[in-house]
Amino acid sequence: MSTKVPYLSRLGIYRISIEKQETLLKLIVLSAAAILSFSTRLFAVLRFESVIHEFDPYFNFRSTKYLAQEGFYSFHNWFDSRAWYPLGRIIGGTIYPGLMVTAAALYHVLHAVNITIDVREVCVFLAPLFSSLTVLVTYYLTKELKDVGSGLVAAAMISIVPGYISRSVAGSYDNEGIAIFCMLLTYYMWVKAVKTGSLFWSTLCALAYFYMVSSWGGYVFLINLIPLHVLTLMVTGRFSHRIYVAYSTVYVLGTILSMQISFVGFQPVQSSEHMAAFGVFGLCQIHAFVDYLRSKLTQQQFDALFRFLATVVVVVSVVVGAALTALGKISPWTGRFYSLLDPSYAKNNIPIIASVSEHQPTSWSSFYFDLQILVLLCPVGLYFCFSKLNDHNIFIILYGVTSVYFAGVMVRLMLVLAPVMCVLSGIAVTGILSVYMRNLDVIDTKTRKKKVDTSYPVKNEIATFVILMMTFFLITYTFHSTWVTAEAYSSPSIVLSASQHDGSRIIFDDFREAYYWLRQNTPEDAKVMSWWDYGYQITAMANRTILVDNNTWNNTHISRVGQAMSSPEDKAYEIMRELDVSYVLVIFGGLTGYASDDINKFLWMVRIGGSTDKGSHIKEADYFTPQGEFRVDREGSPVLLNCLMYKMCYYRFGQVYTEQGKPSGYDRVRNAEIGNKDFELDVLEEAYTTEHWIVRIYKVKDLNNRGA
Repeated sequence: MSTKVPYLSRLGIYRISIEKQETLLKLIVLSAAAILSFSTRLFAVLRFESVIHEFDPYFNFRSTKYLAQEGFYSFHNWFDSRAWYPLGRIIGGTIYPGLMVTAAALYHVLHAVNITIDVREVCVFLAPLFSSLTVLVTYYLTKELKDVGSGLVAAAMISIVPGYISRSVAGSYDNEGIAIFCMLLTYYMWVKAVKTGSLFWSTLCALAYFYMVSSWGGYVFLINLIPLHVLTLMVTGRFSHRIYVAYSTVYVLGTILSMQISFVGFQPVQSSEHMAAFGVFGLCQIHAFVDYLRSKLTQQQFDALFRFLATVVVVVSVVVGAALTALGKISPWTGRFYSLLDPSYAKNNIPIIASVSEHQPTSWSSFYFDLQILVLLCPVGLYFCFSKLNDHNIFIILYGVTSVYFAGVMVRLMLVLAPVMCVLSGIAVTGILSVYMRNLDVIDTKTRKKKVDTSYPVKNEIATFVILMMTFFLITYTFHSTWVTAEAYSSPSIVLSASQHDGSRIIFDDFREAYYWLRQNTPEDAKVMSWWDYGYQITAMANRTILVDNNTWNNTHISRVGQAMSSPEDKAYEIMRELDVSYVLVIFGGLTGYASDDINKFLWMVRIGGSTDKGSHIKEADYFTPQGEFRVDREGSPVLLNCLMYKMCYYRFGQVYTEQGKPSGYDRVRNAEIGNKDFELDVLEEAYTTEHWIVRIYKVKDLNNRGA
């Protein structure tokens, strides 16, 4: 009689040791999570095409293309005459080059092995590729903090968390696409350095920090979080030789390396944002010196000397710090840093910062939308960290608490919060399941009966309920994340789509249509004036010179454009002639219902235009009705109805019927019939309007002949 050999046994699975089976399972889970992380970010490519998204990525793509063709030396010294006319821009000293260098290096490596791929494709798929690497580094970080199970759950969660996917879909070629990987890699190296006190891990942490500095301005969060961790360990009496070696090495090497980035320069030793790291470094040296003195002196001698030295150090630090600040050697906090501490600061003082949508405070619904069940699991993860408090758990607690605050202040920083929510949620899920899995009924192998715990009669039922509930939550998290990714974060702003009544989709490709027209039908030296949002796209796709772009480094220049848009035609014409403008480009959504148009952004143009001395005559209140309403109909302010922006958007629109049963000139975004229909342009002439009227381009008329 032959016995049937199990299939798995024939494969040799049963002959593998338990350790190897666990390793195989880990590899399967991590591989699946990495593949899922990459593939779930491809919705935009499948629905539209392989295209760069948004605004900033177009500058990054253009810079990467230049770097790949011309080499690093030419890239570092590149003066871009197409931007910020007539000022221009020195590219090498005004960017974080990590993203471009990474993409160009990958491009050259692929070509070296005869994989011929266009640099644009490398840029499109770079963020999904690094998201897969982020899955791996999240696993290792969480494993160091808790255990392997927590690491696997955290890796699976971060692969599809919407808060991270929002800035890492295919085509989202921005700094954050690789910066989150760099940030978590730095944290992993830091935790290893703290646990071991090893110079090796500390050096690797400094190198990872250098990569982070080269990639994203958010490195300031790291260089303040790590010192905060060290300071907390000092205050709680946990400071040790391991911490001293780790932090001293990271700070010294990291600071020296970060100063090699031209855009950073001497900021690590001059700016207020970096002074906390320097102060904690000084405290580490003082702490080590005090420990040395304690070992050499009696307690009485030590107490007297300590009081004297503490007084001297505090007084000298205050005096020197005040003197350096007064002399300008230590620069004050920047406006963006102040806006993180006081959310109303930018709105009241720096409208150019407040005008950016991603700098707005985060609504409560956004937390659930981007994190879903992680919002509830995070406090549980914090509980498990507090229950087994140690040096590295203190770090993740500080990371979680501080990132929750900053994510609430600025919606863009949800990106920083998402990874730690996954880490803490991974710890929470593993902690909960490990407790309740043990509470399930166990069958005695000898009697084949269930072991019953008389002191806990419904233990099995409660454990089953909790496990099923956790399974349900994780399944809903998967469906929610997939839906959010597909519907909210996979639509490139350069190509728009909408659903019709029959369910079919209609594509609006007006942006590329307009930029192609500019490239083909205007002189190469033409200067295009638009609001700063579209500057990067115009230079990258139309290859034309622009006045302002998304770098927003010169508030005065942007203010001048805002003044032109907010002024009547005659005043605007003077500004346009002053700036040598050839064409003016505006975005209008009144026909299609596209809400992110220039009329909806217009009040920011007014505020920024009136924020400088030359624009002091522009008052925001003049553009509202006496009742304080911003209206585009007949009840609107005469100042608004006769300004340049209004006329460029609504020129000839009064003759157009947009909806059945509505009068001509009905704006589908503002839901109103425009108030100024019958007018002609005096200083501009319509050059091109795209198919759906989303982009409108006007040519600036030449001056009249004096003899005419």
